[in-house]
Amino acid sequence: MKTKTILKDILITLIILSIAFAISLGITIIFDTHSPIPAIFSLAVFLIARYTEIYIYGVAASLIGMLAVNFAFTFPYFKFNFIILENLVSAIVMLIISMMTSVLTTELKRQEKLRVETEKEKMRANLLRAISHDLRTPLTTIYGSSSAMVENVKELDKEQMAELADDIREDAQWLIGMVENLLSVTKIDSGDVKLIKTPVVLEELIDSVLVRFKKRYPKQEVQIEIPDEFIDIPMDAVLITQVIVNMLENAVQHAKGMKNLILRVTTKDGDAVFEIIDDGCGIPKERMNRIFAGYFETGELPADNQKRNMGIGLSVCASVIKAHEGELTVENLEEGGCCFRFVLKMEEEVYE
Repeated sequence: MKTKTILKDILITLIILSIAFAISLGITIIFDTHSPIPAIFSLAVFLIARYTEIYIYGVAASLIGMLAVNFAFTFPYFKFNFIILENLVSAIVMLIISMMTSVLTTELKRQEKLRVETEKEKMRANLLRAISHDLRTPLTTIYGSSSAMVENVKELDKEQMAELADDIREDAQWLIGMVENLLSVTKIDSGDVKLIKTPVVLEELIDSVLVRFKKRYPKQEVQIEIPDEFIDIPMDAVLITQVIVNMLENAVQHAKGMKNLILRVTTKDGDAVFEIIDDGCGIPKERMNRIFAGYFETGELPADNQKRNMGIGLSVCASVIKAHEGELTVENLEEGGCCFRFVLKMEEEVYE
């Protein structure tokens, strides 16, 4: 165990026991009673077991608490005395209760940690399944197109060759984007990425987003609605650009029947509110609660574009916004379509 963790746990134990002792002393002086003192130290043991890493601190606190009660709050005062039957029984009962509390609390923490790890493993398995589905189709397309070019090089004219090459390039670009997304979300979730926020001018951010988006979808118009005043926002510009581009691409790929795509930024109470709005088919209710999880259940993959699993990209977006201390939300609009929304603080010190 790291020295830093050990020192932290020892400090927590000492602080909680000191507070328990001070409260018990105050109750004794003010109310002239010792009745609630064993309960106070039992609560202290529970808190120590809850906020330290291993059970030994809770057990040690149980022993210290029992000795403190016997020494300072049991007659004869300021003297250890286990000869009197009442004192001995009280000490044993308190020790048993405190140690059981400590062990049970530690076990509950262990079970919770195990549950979280199980959920992570399940998510990884589902994510792997989604990735394998997403990769299979574009790789098959690349293999098929390249094979056709090699095997029929003499029969194909320039236009046909260019069309096959364009298919290969499109699928290769999409595969590169998916790999970048997966690397980003993996690094952020594991804590390997140190978020670096710097003030970014809103107009420059939007320009960067449009440049990247137009490379993939040059014919798709995006309606931009931003405030007229100068605005700069602390953020990791590379990651936030990736978030907005991902959500714009998601709308193009999955918002069936979409005619209008809007990127809107407004300000409210010192925050910048980003919204990506489309007037497409909306999102089925049964997918809403899993849309940022990184996967869909079998049979839920989008029917209009089977090789594009929007869950992967949106999982990246949610992780990036969470790393910026925000939350990515989505809602279907009454008039049709949906709106993805996230908030970034405008007034924040730059830090690493």
